[in-house]
Amino acid sequence: MGDHDTVRVRLRAALRADDPWTALYVLSTDRPAGLAQAVEELYRSDADRAAFRPHLAWFLRSLGEPGDAVLLRLFAEPAFAAADRQDLLRATVARGLRLPAELLRAYGQEGPASSGSDARADGPAAPELVDAMGLSGDPSFAPRLGALLEIPAARGRAALALGRLGAREWTVPIAGRLSEVTGLDHTAFAVALELMDDPAAVPHLLRWLAESGEERVYDVHHALVRLTGRDPLLPELSRGAGYAAAVRAAWADGRTERTPAVVRDLVVESGARARFSVDGGAGRIRVAFDPPSPGSSWPRWDRSLIFDDKPLYRVGSLCDTCELSLTLLGWPADEATGIAARMRGRLADLDRLDAALLAEWSPVLGELKTGHYRALLLDLPLERVTQPAQSWWYRRAEARAQEDDDDSQYGEDRPEGHWPGVAHFQLTAPVAGGRVPFTYGALLPSQPPEALDPSTVARHAAAIAAGERPAAVVLGWIDDRYVEARHEERWLVGAVLDGHHRLAAYATAGVPARVLLLARVGEGGGADGGLEGLEEVAAAYGRRD
Repeated sequence: MGDHDTVRVRLRAALRADDPWTALYVLSTDRPAGLAQAVEELYRSDADRAAFRPHLAWFLRSLGEPGDAVLLRLFAEPAFAAADRQDLLRATVARGLRLPAELLRAYGQEGPASSGSDARADGPAAPELVDAMGLSGDPSFAPRLGALLEIPAARGRAALALGRLGAREWTVPIAGRLSEVTGLDHTAFAVALELMDDPAAVPHLLRWLAESGEERVYDVHHALVRLTGRDPLLPELSRGAGYAAAVRAAWADGRTERTPAVVRDLVVESGARARFSVDGGAGRIRVAFDPPSPGSSWPRWDRSLIFDDKPLYRVGSLCDTCELSLTLLGWPADEATGIAARMRGRLADLDRLDAALLAEWSPVLGELKTGHYRALLLDLPLERVTQPAQSWWYRRAEARAQEDDDDSQYGEDRPEGHWPGVAHFQLTAPVAGGRVPFTYGALLPSQPPEALDPSTVARHAAAIAAGERPAAVVLGWIDDRYVEARHEERWLVGAVLDGHHRLAAYATAGVPARVLLLARVGEGGGADGGLEGLEEVAAAYGRRD
């Protein structure tokens, strides 16, 4: 049996398994050569397509570029039935692929469409087609999408599609309809205006902010910050009516120009703890929402850690019953990684925090996102982990299985599926003594680990052996989860801004690493940080006088 035949046999075996979704996931992680071709052959077989169609279309989405090419070829063939083409179009949308306009027009005439009282003859309302038109890059779809703004069942999706097209002639009509929509549709309209990146929306947003209900203020504030670049400081940990009042007050004078960053309210609580606020922060290093995923019903969902507008790690959603996962997306430019290097002179042997030191670092701190911060000087017991099975990202799954006395859920799970994609540093054990049963810790690099210079690591190791304590600078936060509404879990997560060589030297020496942790405690919706978790980390690892 040739290699191609072997791949087809394995594919059919996975599709016929008791749990085909898990079996296909396992097959996709092995990724044998010719897998996408084998899927295409089965899809073109009437019998196989009838038996496995939903699985095959989903599986193509998981195969990356080889699967993309197959999806585009299959969708371009009109011979398939409407339900087959619908599956294919949904898969192409989920992959964010651009399809030719003529194919989409043909689909609108022949494929499935929304039905019921919300369907209209002046434009197709099939959700996958609305998304595909927004991805097409073809401005001729804008009038048809604009008509869907009048249809309650389609308006949010249509607004996002117009935003993806960059159809700025619809900026004002979308902004003017903010008062007509609520819930996810209101969020979709605000995100659509952010995608437009059109200053024409700003006056409408300011007017609507003064009139909108408390539950809609966050969306408007977020859009104003994105469109103007002005990011005013709000009260720490404000919520509900207090948050809404603070946002309205911050924009009440109508100012939209960006102002220089100011570090204020600096308080040194001890040699190991301080607090400060950044007003008008440059936000060069920040956690921010990703553009909405095509096909998703959630306009704001995934987030990424951003360095100079380039995503470094995907951080995942704010869903507190989903597990935390970080995924490497790409490395920032050298200029971005050099931001914290301006602090390096005082990091050579950092023994305590003081007001003069933090004031000296104000230009660097101003590069962060607007907000309220805690600075903690910690001695963290770290190890360098290079294998997925060694990392807390995977070992937590084993801990959950032991807690449930059931490992069946993780029997087919592979360590690679939990791995952030890069060697990193982690706490040698979960934080002891906290309220949450498991508080894990991971510090991820902001530059390729293979770029570390052995001689520099050795120089720091010698200094550590001599009793010096050079410090690394980490931008971090506390992430609390209640995974599957069963497992309470907490993470100390950080991105190394400066000090990769120092951390490597500490890990090699087995000496707790001196770390200056800068953690933002946010306000309003989607706050970063967690004061309880930071207190527990400080109690366990705070630098002792």
